[in-house]
Formats: sequence, C-alpha cells, structure tokens
Amino acid sequence: MEKRQLGRSALQVAPLVFGGNVFGWTADEATSFSLLDAFVSAGFNMIDTADSYSHWAPGNSGGESETVIGKWLKKSGKRDQVIIATKVGGGKVRDLSPAYIQKSVEESLRRLQTDYIDLYQSHYDDPKIAVDDTLATFDKLVKAGKVRVIGASNFSPERLLQSLECSETNGYPRYESLQPLYNLYDRQKFEREYLPITQQYQLGVISYYSLASGFLSGKYRTKEDAAQSARGEKATSYLDERGQSILETLDEVAADFKTTPASVAIAWLVQRPDITAPIVSATSTKQLEELIKATQLGLDAGAIEKLNIASDYVDE
Repeated sequence: MEKRQLGRSALQVAPLVFGGNVFGWTADEATSFSLLDAFVSAGFNMIDTADSYSHWAPGNSGGESETVIGKWLKKSGKRDQVIIATKVGGGKVRDLSPAYIQKSVEESLRRLQTDYIDLYQSHYDDPKIAVDDTLATFDKLVKAGKVRVIGASNFSPERLLQSLECSETNGYPRYESLQPLYNLYDRQKFEREYLPITQQYQLGVISYYSLASGFLSGKYRTKEDAAQSARGEKATSYLDERGQSILETLDEVAADFKTTPASVAIAWLVQRPDITAPIVSATSTKQLEELIKATQLGLDAGAIEKLNIASDYVDE
C-alpha cells in the first residue's frame, strides 16, 4: 500500500489513520481488538489516540483508549507494524509544562505497553507555558528514545509558528505534523490560516472530524434525524443551505461511483494533496470496510470539482 511521509520525519503513513477515541468507550475491548486486526491486515499502519480518551464517558477518567491499544499490542505482537500516535495536555487538564509532560509520557508508555511512542502530540496549547520549555522537554524525550517524532493539535497559527521558529533557533525537534479539524464542510479555517504554514514548513497533516460528526455520511438530513442521537446534536450546525448542497453533491457523486456519501467524503480528503491522512473511527468491521474502500475510490477530476464547488466558502 502507498505510504506517505509525515512531514520531514522518517514516519511513513498509509492514507488512513484509525482514531482511537472509540476504544474503551463505544467499542469494548473485544470489538477494539477486531477492528485493529482488520485495519492492520488491510495494510494500514497508524493509530491515533490521546492520554485523555475517553474521560468524557461515564465511569471513565482518561487513559482507557491507550490501555486497550496496549493490551492489543501485547496480544497481537504487531508493535513493529504500526505507528502509535498519542497526545498530552488535553481533556480536563491542558498542561504542557515540563513536569506534566514527563509524568504523562511515562503513564502513556505504561498503558500502551511499549518502550517508545512514534508520534507524541501536544493536544492543546498551554499559553501559560513558554514554547521553549515544552520543546526542550520533548527534546529530552526524543534523545532518551521514548519519543520518535512530535506533533501539534489545536494550536493557534501564531503559537504554531512560534514553536516552529523556536525549534529552528534552538535545534530542538520540531512539530512534524498538525492535527486540525478539516473536512468537506469545515474548510475555511484550515485552508486560510494553517495551510500556508503547513506548506511553508512541509508539515504532515492528519485531520480529524473527517465526516463532520457524521453529517457527511448523510445520516442527519433534518433536525429530527439529528435528535435521534447524542452525536447528532453536533450535526445540526451543518444543516444550512451550504450543508444541504454538499449532501446533494455527495449523493450525486456516490451514485456515479456506486458507493456511499461517507466513502466519497473520505476519498475527497485522501486525495487532497496537502493532507497526509485523515483520521477516521469505526465501531464495527462493516463501518471500517466502508472507510477502507474510500481509499481505493479514485475520484476523477470532474467529481472533485463538483465537491469543491458545492463546499466553496468564498462568499461566507
């Protein structure tokens, strides 16, 4: 399978990343193991999680996803076949201080049952902490062999640039990837504010909310549809004229290619030249198979143009 270089790092990523937010939450341990086995067997290799997943679920405190992944790594023996990406400084505690990072990385390594993390990401920026302090800490972790590559998510453009310049000036490891919210509907912020930075610095991009909280799957076409699930509540913000236009175009392209709107929406992301790999989640092997097929879809120029026109935000 085609692999894509993540930024300027040595990490080579297949064009789809499994989002581990569901592990230990909507996917129990047995289901999670089956999903991970199927994902890797299909030729994909990157799993993204965070030390805070899934603190929001009743009875959970965070770390559940890493724990499930760690058990799977031990049982499957596939550590050398996968890229493990996790994050620090998210959830209830947004802290990127040296002490917190050093404590958190040891806890993540223990839960993941591994000696190293391939991609360690700053989950949320911590404005109280100087970027020099955070990056100096990551430098120590890389030199100790506990972390291979670092990345960022949920940073302002200004703080991202400041961090990249700090790494350049001081010889620290630099953020090789950005994890932004980006999909066929949510284009404007990334394309206008972050894309110039990722292009200038050759950063990898692993985007999240690839299906806009399920909206781009076509499941939520009315407020009544959205009211049927907790996740659907987020989708109501997409139920405007532009959102309906995007759904209609997804339906049209999906019919042309004999597939589903979700597959088309993922295929659009996979074929974006500035996206390394979109992050997707699934709670059943059937859902996963649909997402995997999206990487093989191969939208033509006409289909991509239709989708770009429907999702255009110039007049917003």
